[in-house]
Amino acid sequence: MQGVEDIPEPVLSAGIPWAWESFPDYMDWLARRDFDIDIGAQLPHAALRVYVMGERGARRDPSTAADNAAMAKLAGAAVRAGALGFSTSRTLNHRTSTGDFTPTLKAGEDELTAIAGAMQSEGRSVLQFVLDLSGIDDDLPMMLRVADNTKCPISFSITQNDRSPRRWRQTLDEINAATRRGLSVTAQIAARPVGLLLGLELSRNPFQTHPSYRKIAHLPLKERLAHLRQSEVRAAILSETAGATDDPLFFRPNYDKMFLLGDPPDYEQPPENALGPQARRLGKRPEELAYDAMLSDDGRSMLYVPFLN
Repeated sequence: MQGVEDIPEPVLSAGIPWAWESFPDYMDWLARRDFDIDIGAQLPHAALRVYVMGERGARRDPSTAADNAAMAKLAGAAVRAGALGFSTSRTLNHRTSTGDFTPTLKAGEDELTAIAGAMQSEGRSVLQFVLDLSGIDDDLPMMLRVADNTKCPISFSITQNDRSPRRWRQTLDEINAATRRGLSVTAQIAARPVGLLLGLELSRNPFQTHPSYRKIAHLPLKERLAHLRQSEVRAAILSETAGATDDPLFFRPNYDKMFLLGDPPDYEQPPENALGPQARRLGKRPEELAYDAMLSDDGRSMLYVPFLN
């Protein structure tokens, strides 16, 4: 969660008591709490895989028949305890805070079949997954075979991106063909575009790899702001280009897809609101607009970069 969802480790450690080991333990813990919304819990593949396989699971080693049997047994117990289903990830974007891929990235068809089959045999379940566009031609047929062999309904999110803007329609055609064969397949879409938030208080900003910014990146926000407001620091940062980084989610800024998020947040702005078009209208560089925007509201303003849907 620290790597995938950018939730700081202290929040996870302090905000959650971690008072369980097994999935039935977790359901018991949930039952002792009150919630304002309904809760539906799924068994997470990464936690299950590492629990059974240890370091081999974290390294994404192929599972053995014994591993599969152990995971299947625990998955069946999870359904008996109240799990709605099972979730797995095959996207390169899901990484730990140190950049390692998710343990489930290349989990084998035999592993998924054993888990889904065990869960479905205990009661109606659902196999939920997330795929990458780059691997969908291999991964989606495999998931459909798992559903066919286990009779377990499957659900996954469809995304649209700029590299292949019409691929989602082909995916819908594949789903329709599967349902005509009697499979239960449900596609999900996001309620708004998926993107990154950039800012001085956040994990990423457009200038984080510029050498002059790196010199002050460690400073508290108030001290950083004092430096960033100096004309010579501003000129230095804006004269530089983004350097190399090992951050898997960092990309060279596309200012035609970067917006000032606003207050209240606006996630569905028209293209002309992006910093690139604004800069061209004003006769400025988009980097200047991004720099000044982040300094507003005492450094708490956020920039928004949608990249899916």
